[in-house]
Amino acid sequence: MRLLVTGATGAAGLNIYRAALNDSSVTSVTLLLRREMPSWAVLPANASEKTTTILHSDFASYPADVASRLAQHDACIWALGTSSNGVAEADYTRITYEYPMAMVKALKEAGVGNDRPADKPFRFVYFSGEMADPTGKSGQMWARVKGKTEKDLASFCVEGSGMRVHSIRPAFFGPNKEYPEDKKHQRAASRRALDAVMGPVLNITLPSYVTPIPDLTASTLAIAQGKYPDRELFRNTDLRKIAKKLKARS
Repeated sequence: MRLLVTGATGAAGLNIYRAALNDSSVTSVTLLLRREMPSWAVLPANASEKTTTILHSDFASYPADVASRLAQHDACIWALGTSSNGVAEADYTRITYEYPMAMVKALKEAGVGNDRPADKPFRFVYFSGEMADPTGKSGQMWARVKGKTEKDLASFCVEGSGMRVHSIRPAFFGPNKEYPEDKKHQRAASRRALDAVMGPVLNITLPSYVTPIPDLTASTLAIAQGKYPDRELFRNTDLRKIAKKLKARS
């Protein structure tokens, strides 16, 4: 599988990238980034030989040559995102809704679904969030925007288009504890303090609202690989169940 990843410097994206590098069924990984991968990111030894980086500054628009390169993949994991805290709705909507919609439109225009077997569509895995609301009735702005994105991505990538969307809804997760530099660079000091409190509390009181980063990584990559081909939506509990099954098989 030729995998495309966005948001590869974030907590989820970076660990998915690492897992893809270590997965023999993933033949190549392309990172869509605004700037080169930072030097603090610890990566497997094969990173340079298995990775291509496309530097792109405007995620709302893709020139034909860039779109053509993106369309040469088998799946995209869209892990690009931002917290809604302190962000205006227009800005949050641009990043959360307009950017992924621009990607699937560019892929379609570049012919990503052309000549693909019906059972092997291009898979677009969208990082949504637990409690996202496609009905638009939620009192939380982020939930409405994420829900609208889920809904419109699914409507765009209809059957017969050669594309299939899978929306995943992880709950609380943080940087990988095995890599100390991740937390330092992926979280501001205030967020690190919040994570230190919220993580243990939720693990004890509401474990169903926690998504351990190894579970999130394993389940997301499995979905992109087409191991759950006919399912469109994966809640947090679904992601954890998938990860548990994968562990049992290994």
